[in-house]
Amino acid sequence: MMKKYDAVIAGYTCVDLIPDFIKAGPYASFQDLFRPGKLIEIDGIGFVLGGVVANTGLAMKKFGKKVFLNGLVGDDLMGKIATEWFGKYDASEGIRTTQIAGTAFSIVIAPPGVDRMFLESPGCNQVFDAGFINFGAISQSRLFHFGYPPLLKQFFLNNGGQLADMFSKVQGMGVVTSLDFSLPDPETESGKADWPEIMKSVLPFTDIFVPSLEEALQIMFPSKYAEIHPSCEGGDIIDHIPVDLIRLLGKTIIGSGVKVLLLKMGHRGAYLLTGDVSPINEKGFGLCVESWNFTELWCDTYHADESKIINATGAGDTAIAAFLSAILDGHTAESSLKYAAMAGRNNLYCHNIYEELTGWPEMAEEVRLCPNKVICLNGQLSEK
Repeated sequence: MMKKYDAVIAGYTCVDLIPDFIKAGPYASFQDLFRPGKLIEIDGIGFVLGGVVANTGLAMKKFGKKVFLNGLVGDDLMGKIATEWFGKYDASEGIRTTQIAGTAFSIVIAPPGVDRMFLESPGCNQVFDAGFINFGAISQSRLFHFGYPPLLKQFFLNNGGQLADMFSKVQGMGVVTSLDFSLPDPETESGKADWPEIMKSVLPFTDIFVPSLEEALQIMFPSKYAEIHPSCEGGDIIDHIPVDLIRLLGKTIIGSGVKVLLLKMGHRGAYLLTGDVSPINEKGFGLCVESWNFTELWCDTYHADESKIINATGAGDTAIAAFLSAILDGHTAESSLKYAAMAGRNNLYCHNIYEELTGWPEMAEEVRLCPNKVICLNGQLSEK
């Protein structure tokens, strides 16, 4: 049966403020750039929509998908600007406004060559709950994608009761469910939540799970995360997570009920592990079971031209937009993984995802022409 929307994208919505560093990098580390008393000159500041609703939603729209964006902004100047921007892209129908709290915003510090840092003000996302979810639109959609529970207070309180209930309800409507994450801040209420317990109640109702490797490790194996993190000495934790642990993490998540797991791993690429995808096909999808069932793939990144890189903000969200779009179109597991990697790479070259991101036909040609190694593991992976 044809549905009105390909996907409803719901969850965290914000405005990103991005200082434009004068390109003198790449820098070795934040410590190399930010020192007490140092003056750092920037070439202006960018103002773009952010969060999973804008990043993944507008990227999917750019990829030709019919999307309904379901988010919340405040009744303030920043919220009015955000609503106007969503309207500019003909995507404001599901954006709600509240007077209870202001619009969320983040200051994204992303110097060339250094992984980005966020100063985040969650704003009205703290009051965003299931009452703001448009279940009518979801009932007319093939896919429901929800993002960033650690920044959505109402969805992690009471051991994630609202999150589990929402995913259970949506799955019961015959709609494929998809979940993305953000990294819980250990110093906040979110960081003190019992995430392993929350995930026990949510993952059985999650068809597709697409966190970063660091996020997945922190919420699933917090003790292992606490053991590895101090040894990083300011470096990237993903470089310190061994392959055996990645595979154990994947096996645990698939064993919890998830059908498709994609772990975003930055410069290490992406890891895909699946179970039985027939429940997804039973909801009107056309995934080739020979390609998707019980598969394990490791995908390298595509080469990025450093002279074109603007920043990495939203790269993971854009990768997921391509991955979900490929799944909606019935691509193979390997092809879907390649599209995710290419879209994440192309995002690096953009100030504004919707206006500057490569469209699907152009990206398909890039995937065809650019070399990229995808390893089929299925029990045969050596240390990488």
